[in-house]
Amino acid sequence: MTHLIKSRRVFIDGRFKPASLKLTNGLIEAIEPFDATADQVTDYGDACILPGLVDTHVHINEPGRTDWEGFDTATHAAAAGGITTLVDMPLNCDPVTTTTKALHEKLKALKGKLAIDTAFWGGATADNLDDLDDLLAAGVLGVKSFTIDSGLDEFTPVNETQLLNAMRKVAKAGLVHLIHAELDDGFVPDSPIGTHYPTYLASRPPEWEDEAIALVIRVMRTLKAEGLNPKAHIVHLSAASSLPLICEAKAEGLALTVETCPHYLVLEAETIPDGHTAFKCCPPIREASNNDLLWAALEDGTIDCVVSDHSPCTPNLKHLDTGDLEAAWGGISGLQFGLSLMWTAAKKRGFPLETLVHLMTEGPAKTAGLDLGRIAVGHAANLCIFDPDSQYTIKKEQIFHKNNVTPYEGKRVFGEIKATWLRGERIFDNQTFATTKTGLPILLNR
Repeated sequence: MTHLIKSRRVFIDGRFKPASLKLTNGLIEAIEPFDATADQVTDYGDACILPGLVDTHVHINEPGRTDWEGFDTATHAAAAGGITTLVDMPLNCDPVTTTTKALHEKLKALKGKLAIDTAFWGGATADNLDDLDDLLAAGVLGVKSFTIDSGLDEFTPVNETQLLNAMRKVAKAGLVHLIHAELDDGFVPDSPIGTHYPTYLASRPPEWEDEAIALVIRVMRTLKAEGLNPKAHIVHLSAASSLPLICEAKAEGLALTVETCPHYLVLEAETIPDGHTAFKCCPPIREASNNDLLWAALEDGTIDCVVSDHSPCTPNLKHLDTGDLEAAWGGISGLQFGLSLMWTAAKKRGFPLETLVHLMTEGPAKTAGLDLGRIAVGHAANLCIFDPDSQYTIKKEQIFHKNNVTPYEGKRVFGEIKATWLRGERIFDNQTFATTKTGLPILLNR
């Protein structure tokens, strides 16, 4: 059946224009004038029709830790946030996704639970090099490594030699290697962290990110000298001090990409109250002056994309009662609200919505090697209907992810997701989900 979806603001080829999208069998068959007609028409008026958002950094935690999050709750929350494709991280599930067997366990666990399409990262740790070739061939988009303690004993960090050996395999497979880039230099704060946010911030200084990113670039240069073309991606960049290193690496032709997250762009260390553990993440939220530089790097293209790093846990692991920042699990939950949060901050800065849309659609898709995030003839009709002028306050009862602990509670935001379409079918509309779950697992065929 043919269906026309229209708006005076459809995001096509990097700009908004009036148009009608002709949908047939889940695909965009044609892009027609706004005044086109058909038997079945949905007119969104002045609301924006965007490509479905792509979030390449989501910790779903299933199997093994579904009391933290799960495929059902995470993918529904994502749909409510206008996301039509996400990529699941290889931790904090149990088992962690460092072997083909673990990947298959994950695929069994998600059956019948996906509201949106879901792809997968594998893990490259200090002790799974022998398993890596099979894992890369099993359909993951690439792998993730930590250069610092991950918080899980079963997901061990890599040193420079181990990263080199793993990235060599990833490069030969033509995939991307993600790195949580912090390097612990043994720095110890002058006083215990306790509940004092500035002390926590000082415990993970920007130099840790600088040194880890320099390590990643050294590894890439070594592999380039071997005749390979390694692709590396720095996840959740927090420290603006690393931007000159990143610019230099890109200028010399290294295939280095970088993401940052809403919490590093809309939250500021100066305004975080002591003992509010919902704000704890690794690396930490830094000062307003640092965030200004991250915004500039979004505008000039140094940073390639914005993704959530949705990293939930149970409320007790956040130590909400004691406010103990050292003991609390480090992770921000905000999967559902990314576009609204980002647009609220962007609007104040005069940052164009067009650039923001790219950073949250085609930008992350490209870093993951996915041909998504565009409204174009022949592409799947994955769409986000967004009213940039609507305002609302984030409340606990609106939250669809499993545990409703978030630093964004009570925040007034601009921009509301009115509906989300997956392959030409409405899966979220007016705060209501479709009864049928039509999301699919995405596995690379190699």
